[in-house]
Amino acid sequence: MTYMKLWGGRFKEKESVLMEDFNSSLSFDKRLYYEDVMGSIAHVKMLSKCNILTEEESLTIVNELSSILSDIDEGKIKIEGNYEDIHSFMEIHLTKRIGDVGKKLHTARSRNDQVAVDMRLYSKYKATEVIENLDVILSTIERLAKDNAVIMPGYTHLQRAQPVTFKQHIMAYYNMLSRDKKRLISATEIMDENPLGCCALAGTTYNTDRNLTTKELRFKKPVDNFMDGVSDRDYLLELLSDFSIIMMHLSRLSEELILWSTKEFDFIEISDEFSTGSSIMPQKRNPDAAELIRGKTGRVYGDLISLLTTMKGIPLAYNKDMQEDKEPFFDGVDTVLKCLKVMNGMLSTLKIKSENMYNAVKRGFLNATEAADYLVNKGTAFRDAHEVIGAIVLHCEKEHKAIEDLSLEELKTFSHLFKEDVYEFIDYENTLSRGIKKEM
Repeated sequence: MTYMKLWGGRFKEKESVLMEDFNSSLSFDKRLYYEDVMGSIAHVKMLSKCNILTEEESLTIVNELSSILSDIDEGKIKIEGNYEDIHSFMEIHLTKRIGDVGKKLHTARSRNDQVAVDMRLYSKYKATEVIENLDVILSTIERLAKDNAVIMPGYTHLQRAQPVTFKQHIMAYYNMLSRDKKRLISATEIMDENPLGCCALAGTTYNTDRNLTTKELRFKKPVDNFMDGVSDRDYLLELLSDFSIIMMHLSRLSEELILWSTKEFDFIEISDEFSTGSSIMPQKRNPDAAELIRGKTGRVYGDLISLLTTMKGIPLAYNKDMQEDKEPFFDGVDTVLKCLKVMNGMLSTLKIKSENMYNAVKRGFLNATEAADYLVNKGTAFRDAHEVIGAIVLHCEKEHKAIEDLSLEELKTFSHLFKEDVYEFIDYENTLSRGIKKEM
């Protein structure tokens, strides 16, 4: 069935079927149905208060829009068919139900400001949902850190460097994700402006009140410039940028979980709930959840680059290119939400192998820096101390010993400055205590 076009009055010939399909956005912008109804209700209430619609007309439209929303939520209406977009779907359904009064809905409004307000509302809601999921994973990380203040190797260049605790290590991701939360809060504050009332690009000759719709839709203020209001997609780009940084952090954590779960590291065990097996090798436990998060990071990067590329050459004001903002944003926010939930599930069920972590510290000469500092405290220049400890490490590797396993007599063959107190100074627990005090 072919439906009336909202813009068809100026045309003599029918739109090509190919063009209808190419032009339609209903298949993806149908998820904006709630925001479209809320924006329309606010708009109609404003028209009534400004005496552009009668109170009776306003109530009829608002009540029927609410009824359509309920019918969609309850599955009585399916958003499908040969409609151009969610806006035409809503208006045509409204008009079929209440007659010509439904045609007054679009008074003093353009689809340009209509879609702009829909996307601002939707992206604001979704940003809040991402923030809520960040709060959940931050709480999980705090619990995991509190329960596992065990010694483990700290790494640089993926080589064992100095002793740290698992708590210190995992809390680094707490800091990263906390910054992500701050970025999203900032982004939602910047974007919290109402474009409704901009119309196509130059406002309207009707005596409307943008402050009324701003209050109704809970925006902070109306946009300052009509042309910018209908063509601004910065807020989507900023959110996608923030999502990309979140995914980068989740990907780094995923990489570590993948490494730590190997038999070569054997620091952790990812639960069965977030692992898979092999169709041919029965012994395998694959960290597929972490690998998928790592892989989906590139997908969110692609969403950001896609929209940046779309926007880079568009003149003011609205252009149809901007329809291409929705699929990348929808995909980006869906992906980051799924990945946050899965990562939270992995961390909530993670098993920490503290003994293996400690043994890795012992095998890595991770108190070598402290041994050098000991000699510095006794009056040796740091470069000379560095050379002495390097020679001790070579000796230990040959003898398959740790530095703390050497006798005082053995240590004195490298420097006469070594005393009995060296063992206390290079003890891993003492080393960590000194470092943690500085960190706090």
